[in-house]
This record gives sequence, structure tokens and C-alpha cells, in this order.
Amino acid sequence: MDLQMDRRDFLKGAAWTGAVVAADGCGALGTTRPTNAGTCKPTAVLNEIGPVVTDWEFRRAKGLAGRKAAMYIDDVVWVFRDLTRQRPKSMFVNPLLGALKEAHDRYGLKVQLNCFYRTDFFYGMDEFSLADMTDAYKDEWQASNDWLRLGFHSYQEFPDYPFINSTYDDVATAFDRVFSAVRRFAGEGVFTYALVGHWLPFSKDGCRALKDRGVKLVACTDGPRYAYTGDRDSLPYGHAFRVESNRRPETALFRRTAYDSALLSSACAYNHLVPGQVEKTCGTFSYVYDREVGIGFKRFRNGPMLNLCTPEKVREEMAAADSSELIAFADHEQYFYGDYFAYQPDYIEKILLAAKLAHDAGREFIFIEDTATA
Repeated sequence: MDLQMDRRDFLKGAAWTGAVVAADGCGALGTTRPTNAGTCKPTAVLNEIGPVVTDWEFRRAKGLAGRKAAMYIDDVVWVFRDLTRQRPKSMFVNPLLGALKEAHDRYGLKVQLNCFYRTDFFYGMDEFSLADMTDAYKDEWQASNDWLRLGFHSYQEFPDYPFINSTYDDVATAFDRVFSAVRRFAGEGVFTYALVGHWLPFSKDGCRALKDRGVKLVACTDGPRYAYTGDRDSLPYGHAFRVESNRRPETALFRRTAYDSALLSSACAYNHLVPGQVEKTCGTFSYVYDREVGIGFKRFRNGPMLNLCTPEKVREEMAAADSSELIAFADHEQYFYGDYFAYQPDYIEKILLAAKLAHDAGREFIFIEDTATA
């Protein structure tokens, strides 16, 4: 396949039409929130704008073939707190890590844990950071690094969109603290350079900081981009303030497919792909390489987000993605914990189920980072 010719074809085709849209439905792009009477105010007209990454090429991992699967878990920090404070004889006595090991032993699971640097005071002032994490389990981290890796996610859980308008130093500082802590308590070779940012968006300067730190592949938002008009009601949860604060020229809006209808209207930054780029990379061993910044972009997940699914929905979404050469599914740590307000008692059941479905379908588990070897 002529990837360069393919790139030209879809850039002048459906990837960006420059369309003017008027979205419908409360909480969607082009609308405002419901009034007290429960109705929506009139829709606004938004201009679709072109792709933000314009100097790029498709790249494909060498040496990968067959049917693969990958998993990652976001928002990870409480498991480190528990290991440090409880000091079990083995880190796999911890029930969450133990369940992941069971999935590895039974189904070959490989999993990437995307880490916060510290707990957030949203949940109280019992603060813990990776600087506090014990190094008592370094040997186990080392012995398990063929299936269990740690990666950067964010400094802490809040605010939403922490890096959407970040400076180079913002991202560099947060990343370096997580990286240094992981290297101290887990040793070399455990950190992964495929990165899922919290809420996903990174500024262009933030992407440069990641590239300078060895990051190979960054997870992306995707879809048509729309100009932010200054209408704060076009975004939910006060997200317009995140867009406006230190706003960068690449910051825009997009409409996502989401379980939560409020999140149909979302914000994006530099690491954003248009539909044609996603169609040829998501669920494959390919990615978009940005020649300007020198980093790879890819929508990682095409399978279920487990914490948003029932077991039945996990089965449906794994089946729906079965034609892909790579199925990537994900989860979030906090739903495992019984004292979390949205605790899910079937959390482990769903991980084991997804791993089994992938295994029984003849898939071999890899790390997302493995797709960045061009």
C-alpha cells in the first residue's frame, strides 16, 4: 500500500470538509445545557476546522503479526499507597495486583498501569505520593516486567484536562516526578513509553516535552474539530474554563462517542486525529507519526472501557472489535475499591472475562508500546 499517496487522498477528502454544523441534543456540541424547564436553548452553529497535525506519515510496527490484545488501567495510585502502608509479603497479595497476575497466569494478560503521582485531596487530606512508595517490591517488579508495566498518566486526578494548555515545563515536571519515582521503586525496564494522558489532550509544547523524554506513542482524541466560539455552555462540567485558561492556538472542540451523553461535547488539543487517520491506525499495528514534533499518535482503545460496562456489554464490545488485528481494552483503578462512591463489585470479574475472551479468540497479549516499533 502506498501510505504517502493514501495520506494525500484522505486529507483532500472526507477527513476535513470544512462543514458548518448545528448539533442537536442537550450537552452536545452546538447546544447549551437544559434550562430549569428541562429544555435546551437554541443550538449554536459551529465551524469545523482542519486537522491540527499536518506534517505526518503512517508508520507500522515491524515484527507484529497475527491477532493481538492489549490492556491498560488509568488513574493508578491507591494500589501503591496500599502496598506501602500494608507491606504484604508479596505485592501480589494485594487483591488488585493479585487479580491481574491471575489473569496473566491463566490467559497471558499483559497490562500497563498509568500512574498518578499523588492522591487528590478531593477524597480527603490523607495524602500519598509516589515519593512515599516503598521499594521493598523492586525484585517483583523486575521479575514481572514482561507482563506488568507502569506509565505516566498525570500529577493527580483533578483538574480535568490537566495538560490541554500546558507549558513544556508543566508536562516535563509532572512526567519527571512519576518517571523518577517508578525507576527508584521498580527499577529499570518497568516504565513504558506509550502514554495515556489524563483526559487525553496535550498541548503542542507538552507533546514536545514528552518526545524529549523518550515517549514513543501518545493516545489521542479523534473526530472532526470545531472552533471554540467562547460559548461556555457548549461544554459540560465547567470544561470551558479549562479551554480558556492559558488557551493555546491548537485547543478546540470535538464531538466524541461516549457512554456519558454529557461528554459528547469535549475539548481537544494537539494530540488529535481526524477520522481518516484513526480508521487506518486504531485496532491495527500502525500509528500516525508527526514529523514536526517527532512523536507517534494513536487512538489506543477500540474495545470496552470495563468500568463503564456490564459483563454482558464487555462480551458485546469484545465481539464487535474481533475483526481488528489488535483489540485494546481499558479500566480505571478506583472502581475496584469498596469505599469509592462508584465501587463495582464485579470489577475483577470483568477483567478476567475480557482477558479470557481475548485468549479464547486466539489473541496474544502485547503492550501498546510494541506497536510503536517502526
